[in-house]
Amino acid sequence: MEREVKRFSKTAESFQISDAKVIELHDKKLSMNEDCFKKSWNNHKQVHKKAQAEQQTVQKTNSNPWPSYKYTGSLRAVYPLSDKRVVPSHINRPDYADHPTGYPAGERESKQARFMKILNDEEIEAMRVVGRISREILDEAAAATAVGVTSDELDRIVHEATVERESYPSPLNYYNFPKSCCVSVNECICHGIPDQRPLQDGDIVNLDITAYHRGFHADLNETLFVGNVDDESKKLVRVAHECLYKSIDMVKPGEKYREVGNTIQKHAASNGCSVVRTYCGHGINELFHTSPTVPHYSKNKAVGLMKPGHTFTIEPMISAGTWKDLTWPDNWTSVTADGKRSAQFEQTLLCTESGVEILTERRSKGGQPYFMD
Repeated sequence: MEREVKRFSKTAESFQISDAKVIELHDKKLSMNEDCFKKSWNNHKQVHKKAQAEQQTVQKTNSNPWPSYKYTGSLRAVYPLSDKRVVPSHINRPDYADHPTGYPAGERESKQARFMKILNDEEIEAMRVVGRISREILDEAAAATAVGVTSDELDRIVHEATVERESYPSPLNYYNFPKSCCVSVNECICHGIPDQRPLQDGDIVNLDITAYHRGFHADLNETLFVGNVDDESKKLVRVAHECLYKSIDMVKPGEKYREVGNTIQKHAASNGCSVVRTYCGHGINELFHTSPTVPHYSKNKAVGLMKPGHTFTIEPMISAGTWKDLTWPDNWTSVTADGKRSAQFEQTLLCTESGVEILTERRSKGGQPYFMD
């Protein structure tokens, strides 16, 4: 130990320099650093600007537009929304498509008259065509649905698939709705606006598609599984699908529209689920929404009898908890009031002389929904 101390002491002595020398060396180094910094300032500044811009971009594309809003569940809006997609001018479009407020004048006139149109053979054939087109569009979106895909990307796929078929995406600009389809995730009941949120493992997602082709609309939706979905959600989706098809089975001439809701609510309640009351099925033809109104809950006061040539939707929204809903600050996105999940299925139907024709049914796998694949 003594030998090591002596060695250290000798080394220290050999490195002793005066205080003045230290100051001289320090000043020289400082001067060199300042010169170097000045010469590289422009590059340095650009690096900082780039880093700040990248940070702002990340923040901008992953922001909650209403940070003080009290959401009912875990789902959050992720803004900004992408720009409104363009439909080529040569494609025929509904009356609201270019209106500054998206006002559907034809619909409003029809609702005031409460007229249930009976379609002729030519009009029925036009509905078959647009029904097939709408189904093809949903099939393309369903094929792209996966973990990590944003709902905005699904909207892009829907928009391009619609335009490729010389059709107009009916939701676009309807009362100023900003997108070409609705994508509703988990506790979102309906009318979800596609945004920057990536789909996550375990989500359930509803794709709601409507196309307008050569003067006629057709409307359908399905709820799909994303990755590994829990058993409770699987049951909810199954029950929602069963509710739709039990009600389709009763479609025939002379049936009361109000009976649809009795059938749906009975099956939902027997499985511990509730039926959303705010939104209904509807007539559809040259108009996106028209008579009749088709409520999905029991003891409703819907009027009218089904007749051959009527085209309309049935689209029950079935929730795991309460039937009550709330709307996000975007004035579109409807969510369950308790934050529990909701599922929905929809088809456009034609009442025939012998019963019903599903105009938007899946053409493959016997018409089974995607969650059964």
